[in-house]
Amino acid sequence: MTMDIDLPDVHAELSALFARYEDALVHNRIDELDAFFWPTALALRYGVRENLHGIEAIRAFRAARPAQGLARTLQHTVITTFGRDFGVANTEFRRDGEPRIGRQSQTWVRLPGLGWRIVAAHVSLMAD
Repeated sequence: MTMDIDLPDVHAELSALFARYEDALVHNRIDELDAFFWPTALALRYGVRENLHGIEAIRAFRAARPAQGLARTLQHTVITTFGRDFGVANTEFRRDGEPRIGRQSQTWVRLPGLGWRIVAAHVSLMAD
């Protein structure tokens, strides 16, 4: 069996979604951010200070999070697609006033009737 890695059209599609997610994140468009996630109790988001299991926990976190200080600069972003329906996005980020480097990973799956959704995400800060 061979696996098609980074098919140009699929990679472009997922890269565009990643960019839209990032724009929604730094502008705190909560409804748009939530819509990127798989709307199920199986969705995961492990953050710097929280482990969120399920879309309801993810939504509650977003609603309670301060809207300030979300701007950041990305570096070393790598998006890789596997076939037509699975991909991962990984990036490092820096925020003003934060000396630590942040890391973010997202696992994306194209789901029937939903399109591309994040099924698992992780955000962390490296130790000083």
